[in-house]
Amino acid sequence: MADAGIELPEGYPPAGLYVGAVRVGNHLHIGGHGPVRNDGSMVTGKVGDGVDLQAAQAAARLTGLQMLHTVREELGSLDAVDRVVKVFGMVNCAPGFNNTPAVIDGCSQLFLDVFGDDGVHTRAAVGMAELPFDICVEVEALFLLRDEN
Repeated sequence: MADAGIELPEGYPPAGLYVGAVRVGNHLHIGGHGPVRNDGSMVTGKVGDGVDLQAAQAAARLTGLQMLHTVREELGSLDAVDRVVKVFGMVNCAPGFNNTPAVIDGCSQLFLDVFGDDGVHTRAAVGMAELPFDICVEVEALFLLRDEN
């Protein structure tokens, strides 16, 4: 990842009574993550009303980086990941904004950049009227782990 200029953020604690990841067999379920910067501030607002597509894609990428931080913390290394299975992306969007797949592409492209062909995944990208703390995106994911982990 460092060769590709990708650095993981510091991470942040869950905002409620849950954990960021749960391992079940050879699957790692990553709970909802948002676009939190290293200084603790969040990327907020509604896509299509104050947040443009490029900013939303960058927020989705940041969210993916936060998720990868959680994976590394949970497993010790991203090398334990065999493939990305599924991504579920939620976009805080203004009425009439329906290009949610393009927003979540920011996260999906990151996973492709990091894992190559093993980053190809199934996905949903849905629009929401509101998200916690007014964040502009929230993403969950499912990872398949290598057998030796």
